[in-house]
Amino acid sequence: MAAIDMDADVSMIWHLLLDAGIATEEQLEEAFDESQRMNRTFVNILFNFDIITEDDLLKLIAENLGTEVFIFKNKELDMNLVNTVPADMARFYGVIPVKEEGDVLWLVAKDPLSSQLTDELPFALGRDCRIMVGYPREIDEMLDVFYPEKSSTVKDIIEEMSSLRTDISGDDAESLEKAANEAPIVRFVNLILQQAIKDKASDIHFEPFSDEFRIRYRIDGSLYEMAPPPKHLAIPVISRIKVMSNLNIAERRIPQDGRIELRINKKPIDLRVSTLPTRYGESVVLRVLDRSVVNLSLDSLGMTEKTIADIRRLIAAPNGIFIVTGPTGSGKTTTLYSGLREINTIEDKLLTAEDPVEYDIEGIIQVPVREQVGMTFAAALRAFLRQDPDRIMVGEIRDVETASMAIQASLTGHMVLSTLHTNDAAGAVTRLIDMGIEPFLISSTLNGILAQRLLRRVCLDCREEYAPADAELKMLGLTREEVDNRPFYRGIGCDKCNNSGYKKRVGIFELLIISEPIQQLINSREPSQVIRQQAIADGMITLRRDGINQILNGITTAKEVLQYTV
Repeated sequence: MAAIDMDADVSMIWHLLLDAGIATEEQLEEAFDESQRMNRTFVNILFNFDIITEDDLLKLIAENLGTEVFIFKNKELDMNLVNTVPADMARFYGVIPVKEEGDVLWLVAKDPLSSQLTDELPFALGRDCRIMVGYPREIDEMLDVFYPEKSSTVKDIIEEMSSLRTDISGDDAESLEKAANEAPIVRFVNLILQQAIKDKASDIHFEPFSDEFRIRYRIDGSLYEMAPPPKHLAIPVISRIKVMSNLNIAERRIPQDGRIELRINKKPIDLRVSTLPTRYGESVVLRVLDRSVVNLSLDSLGMTEKTIADIRRLIAAPNGIFIVTGPTGSGKTTTLYSGLREINTIEDKLLTAEDPVEYDIEGIIQVPVREQVGMTFAAALRAFLRQDPDRIMVGEIRDVETASMAIQASLTGHMVLSTLHTNDAAGAVTRLIDMGIEPFLISSTLNGILAQRLLRRVCLDCREEYAPADAELKMLGLTREEVDNRPFYRGIGCDKCNNSGYKKRVGIFELLIISEPIQQLINSREPSQVIRQQAIADGMITLRRDGINQILNGITTAKEVLQYTV
């Protein structure tokens, strides 16, 4: 099989079809490429290409698993049996219980090749389980009939867990794993993850304190607290997460990093897991990477048409450096990926060095940075130059070595895209000089710098108009004449926005193009404020001005713009 990054179940289907002589390697590669290009499932493309029918594929999977295909039509299900599987668990794993044989429970699964079923379901249900293959559309119908969406809540499971007592002795791995596999713990963690995906959270925080165990979601940049579970369940809940991410559950003295791969409602979800030892136990943060909600397109980021056109021109140059700058969580990676999609053509070879690789892009060779084994950004860049690339993305310029390698790559005829952490576009120049890069190298290689922030959008369901006060206009640097009686908006809070007054986010941008006057200022080591003023004279729209435009368009609030821009 070709070296293609794919989900485990896709890989298994690939091998089944090859082994059965149903498809050739070339046919499967073509189908996989089409699935990536069309953003459709590999299996659907197999059906469209007439490589195999759904009936025959299900039979092939069933034969491989030593089981059978179950058809729900005209079959009566025992409701007592159905009720043995909690609704949240049935939906999370995509299973319907259909029969019992002694102590064995037989379930029909939407994704029978998933290792989660065999690894977790017996522990979660506390009994031996066997899997049968079913038609996904039938299972979806049965889930809607027997397990309505709102049949189980976090509050219900917390009440159920309150009476749970776990036998944990110190750092004993066996007792920790046993506690982590208790059915209420498994159900609770699964439901937390489901709720986070449903609410489009970017991060999930599990935080133990002296007298409480706090769980918070970050949604649209702000943290929201959930109903806390009992404090004594912090260790089993965190151990459950560590089991799912293949971390050492007995090691609680040092930080650990892991990854969880899930499919929730047919969507592939990646969770990056980070643990941190604290005074009262391990704090765990899960970064949610939901590929289905990320639209990697410059047109979808909220930029003006001129900014998009300028960026396209800058990154299409044969050589040079294009930098995206902003604080952590400001959307820099999404912007870089969107730019890569623009220049990802069959004629050019693209290489990326990332920490970590967040999204797979077809046709781009993506290399994860692993500093613990010496694979730094600088080391990756050095290796890239021997791989005959046309365009290179470096996840972040962190030190002088990486900056020097990026400049060398640019000077030898490559286009380099990267990020820096600075407050504005002009600050990136000062940052590079502070690292020790000679100004003439910066001015001769740098094409442009894009600074960006993410602001919360005012909730359209509860927003209200108001006339801004003079003090508010003064803080924004606006006059009544500039506002021209246009209303400002603010959200008063509703159920749709968790009573925050905001829902979703919008980007604001500041694009500094390196003109000849700015090159001269860089060579003269002028401070960033002087470079900024020249860029404004050249026509640059500042972050504050772009934010004001979003206020006047009714998209965000003055409070957001004042908080995140200067």
